Amino acid sequence: MPPPTSAATLQWLSLVAIIWLQSVNGTNTTFPAYSSQLKNLLSLSQLQLNNLAFASDAGKLFGFISGVAALHLPLPLVLLAGSLLGLAGYGTQYLFLTGTFITSLSYPQIFLLTVLAGNSICWINTVCYVVAVRNFPAGHQPLAVGLSTAYQGLSAKIYTVFAAAVFPRSKNPAEAYLLLSSLLPLLVTTFTAPLLRNGGAEWGPVEMGRGGVVAMFLVTIATGKKKGSTRIHTMNYVEEIENGVVEGGGETKLPMETAVATISDEGKSCGDVSGDEKEGFVGVGVMVKRVEFWVYFGAYLCGPTIGLVFLNNLGQIAESRGEVRTSSLVALSSSFGFFGRLVPSFLDYFLARSRCKMISRPASIAALMAPMAAAFFLLVINTTASFNHVALYVSTAVIGVCTGAITSISVSTTSDLFGTANFSLNHNIVVANIPLGSFAFGYLAAFFYHREGGGGGKCMGMLCYRDTFVIWGSLCGFGTLLALVLHARTRKLYSQTVLAT
Repeated sequence: MPPPTSAATLQWLSLVAIIWLQSVNGTNTTFPAYSSQLKNLLSLSQLQLNNLAFASDAGKLFGFISGVAALHLPLPLVLLAGSLLGLAGYGTQYLFLTGTFITSLSYPQIFLLTVLAGNSICWINTVCYVVAVRNFPAGHQPLAVGLSTAYQGLSAKIYTVFAAAVFPRSKNPAEAYLLLSSLLPLLVTTFTAPLLRNGGAEWGPVEMGRGGVVAMFLVTIATGKKKGSTRIHTMNYVEEIENGVVEGGGETKLPMETAVATISDEGKSCGDVSGDEKEGFVGVGVMVKRVEFWVYFGAYLCGPTIGLVFLNNLGQIAESRGEVRTSSLVALSSSFGFFGRLVPSFLDYFLARSRCKMISRPASIAALMAPMAAAFFLLVINTTASFNHVALYVSTAVIGVCTGAITSISVSTTSDLFGTANFSLNHNIVVANIPLGSFAFGYLAAFFYHREGGGGGKCMGMLCYRDTFVIWGSLCGFGTLLALVLHARTRKLYSQTVLAT
């Protein structure tokens, strides 16, 4: 058995490795930065472009494959498989756009390549989860996963900086982003694979003191400020599970036993239950029969899912309003998403230990969805050009930070409401609304865009997304009410949880 100091050193090296991996793993978040140019190059309609944004989410529906692979294959091999899938998905599109070796690709082929590229994210995420879980004790596993994967939220900013530095005079940002998305994960995988500590029974997780936790938070915050100027983000275990199912800044399925082991054993199912449910086991059949599930499902659909769809369409929204610096908006949303995901992890860890009374998670979700609704309605107001410019940046920041925070909170909410024993499956059912919402809300936006554009390929002006923003804002308001209903129905559960702690 290696000495403790050696194990601790490898523990932190592994953390550094998965931070590097996550920093370049959010390749799907760069799509808004080059979507307008891709639309022009390929002569796509707005609906076809929306379907490509959906394709990346659809790729994550197959994230369970990476979880199975992690059970039976060495982790470096799983990493390599993920990076090669990204190389194939993004690299083939790059070769097509540049006319190198590949001169013809049909739209269905591009769609499938985008699905493949979206699935590649799941493989790298899975390895990062497994390494974090095996290297840190149970009490710190969610923190390690959340803080390390926080850097995925900065991927859009990182790729934007790389694209500007490596291709400073490029007139084809789509080519630059596709090339970087295909190569950077493979290069980082090659360098980080030897640093990963696989844990194992003979070593076990290394205990980390409070000072280590504080240091992790400080480094994460400092890095977020450095990369985003005024914006930050982190991801709790919630969004990472979501990313395995679908999503969006998003954040791959973990193997079942690994996912369950990561969640606190203190979660409770709502209501009075018996048998297995008293022991924290709530099956899917039982869960979908509960009113709380459908209220929660609807609140999530009308909140963070709409936020993700907004961010996916950010490139087209900016172009229609006359904005020329789309990349700066993408970096803004990325960094504020980072901020939003960091705060819940910080509060959960420190306030829980200070025994301060905290509002319930459904109430927190409601408090975060209300500003999102206001942000959408702010985008409808049309006054001066300078006001419209500021409104777009302010709304993007608000939607980014609230979406990040809610997706972070939702993981713990699912385990609170439906127990921990069947968490990974239950939460995947909850966040199945993301591809559904991505398609439905994205199609709605494309429909109004096409209508206001007179049936042409491009729409310019405030009217292009006006009706879309009104509907999205109204749905966010409805989602706020649903979250308040969920808070009222689960108040007893959370009061019991507070007393128990």
